Amino acid sequence: METIKSFNGEIFNLLYHQRRYESVLKSLGIRDFKNLQDYLNPPLSGLYRCRLTYDKQNIKVSYHKYEKRVIKSIKLVYDDKIDYSKKFTNRDELNNLFEKREDCDEILIVKNSLVTDTSMANIAFYKDSLWYTPKKPLLEGTTRARLLDDGKIIEKDIDVKDVKNYSKVALMNAMIDFDIITQYNLKDTTC
Repeated sequence: METIKSFNGEIFNLLYHQRRYESVLKSLGIRDFKNLQDYLNPPLSGLYRCRLTYDKQNIKVSYHKYEKRVIKSIKLVYDDKIDYSKKFTNRDELNNLFEKREDCDEILIVKNSLVTDTSMANIAFYKDSLWYTPKKPLLEGTTRARLLDDGKIIEKDIDVKDVKNYSKVALMNAMIDFDIITQYNLKDTTC
């Protein structure tokens, strides 16, 4: 599955989505790639999430109006076994963790003491004039890949106990790009 941003008919970061799509198919032993551009015909007005689902032979596209969620509180949740290395349509593992958020807006998943991702985005932390993103995310997102290529973020193992040493946090995905959360509360479930 790929989620691609479209605004007033313009498609964003298609190169990175094409790369990830091809990478997933290669990992399954498939070398017959389609050009995703050929399947996209988003609405000409408004912000849309273009959802591409695919298998070995078919690509299906649906368009969904997009409204950004407001994130003001993030809860740490722990799961050392979660695997979301490919963008699957089955998000049961993520959804089960998201249900543990209690009164928080979002979760930050910790795996083997390292922070990974939220339920819907990669994450970055700010310290000493630099943005750091987890070296081992659950999913290597397309916006994350682009920002790494541009040198705007740096990969680093971020231990959960060190999160308090960072002064800012940003979420990143295809729809929100790089969204700095100016005011947030981080809660830990280990208490």
